[in-house]
Amino acid sequence: MDIKVLGPGCPKCTQTETIVKEAIAEAGVDAVVEKVTGVMDIAGYGVFGTPAVIVDGEVKCVGKIPKKEDVISWIKK
Repeated sequence: MDIKVLGPGCPKCTQTETIVKEAIAEAGVDAVVEKVTGVMDIAGYGVFGTPAVIVDGEVKCVGKIPKKEDVISWIKK
C-alpha cells in the first residue's frame, strides 16, 4: 500500500503524518508513507489544500487533519 501525506511541513501536516503512521501500526497493514512537500508536486495530485492524504492514488482527505479511525477505515481491506 502506498500512502502519501501532502503538505509543506506545517504543524497540521506533521500531525497528519503522525496520525497516518499510528493508524498503520494499529491496523497492522504493510504500507509505505511518503511525505510530499513541494508545492508543484502537491498540485500535481489535483490537491490545492493541505494537509491531504492519498491512499493508493485515491485522494481521501484534503484541507483537514483526518481522524485516526478514518485513516484506519481507508487502509483496512
